[in-house]
Amino acid sequence: MKFLSEYRDPALATSLVSRIRALSTRPWTLMEVCGGQTHTIVKQGILDVLGDSVEMIHGPGCPVCVTPLEQIDRALHLASRPEVIFTSFGDMLRVPGSDCDLFQVRAQGGEVRVVYSPLDALELARANPDREVVFFAVGFETTAPANAMAVWQARELGIKNFSVLVSHVTVPPAMTAILESSDNRVQGFLAAGHVCTVMGWSEYEPIADRYQVPIVVTGFEPVDILEGIWMAVKQLEEGRAQVENQYARSVRRDGNRQARDIVGQVFQLVDRQWRGIGEIPMSGLGLRDEFAAWDAEQKFDLHGIRATEPAECRAGDVLRGRIKPIECAEFGTTCTPENPLGAPMVSSEGACAAYWSYARYRGGDGGGEEFAEQSTETRS
Repeated sequence: MKFLSEYRDPALATSLVSRIRALSTRPWTLMEVCGGQTHTIVKQGILDVLGDSVEMIHGPGCPVCVTPLEQIDRALHLASRPEVIFTSFGDMLRVPGSDCDLFQVRAQGGEVRVVYSPLDALELARANPDREVVFFAVGFETTAPANAMAVWQARELGIKNFSVLVSHVTVPPAMTAILESSDNRVQGFLAAGHVCTVMGWSEYEPIADRYQVPIVVTGFEPVDILEGIWMAVKQLEEGRAQVENQYARSVRRDGNRQARDIVGQVFQLVDRQWRGIGEIPMSGLGLRDEFAAWDAEQKFDLHGIRATEPAECRAGDVLRGRIKPIECAEFGTTCTPENPLGAPMVSSEGACAAYWSYARYRGGDGGGEEFAEQSTETRS
């Protein structure tokens, strides 16, 4: 398949590894800001083949993982209400709340349905006018256009029994928060290709300039990531700090104008809590006032639901790149996919899930083969 097999070419990947090692005159520390990239890096053995030339730090690039505990508890509350049909993408069902998860609510009689699009949830509301249909709108900028369109259509069609529980977050403020932290070690970023497909990369240019860090927009296949690493290291070795685009087959500087327009019409920037991290100012998307009738938080008065993160879960340290998953004392002991303490262990884009899935990181006899035939893409 064009634009697939060639980006998994073992010979080309091996050549890029050699070029990175030859180029590096000192160890460099880069952060990938995408859970899909994290899974490819871990699965394909990229952490191992880079040796001492580059350390990859895993960032807060998993939208499921950074959804705050109190928002999960609000989802659980809604899903338990008899008049509500609660809809979500499947990756949210195993994320633990304070007492249970959505799978358990469904087992106890709550009507929780997996949908593939927010427009499916909107159609469900049209077909069930006597029920309240709520869609759990989680994600980075990548999923925001479809969610915005669903709310827009609900207003245009006058569908009042549809609402969204919004937990959208945006990437640039998270990058800024990491760079401004006192213990920051990040010297360059691999930016999430799917986010930039929608938003472009112009909003990263002030970050690169202000903090003097290279930012390379990167795809998700092994060759994409290795080329992105090589481009970032080249900038560091040359003393440059610019935004460059490795993912040229999908990303343009201005992104997708129509998608950006519908997001801007329906959403506005708001302060947002990040699970395990805390509040990052103006880092989320919330519905504009004219769409308040479709805001589940307001419709069902959920603002009073608060939650406290479990002290034993170090998801925040993992999401900020302070530790690798295997450096958490709970990893593989009290925290497993069957009994997770936090979302990074059960999300398909979580760093803890990546380390668990490939046995060499939990004391097994090896994970996936380097540059294997599969890699993970993400909806970010």
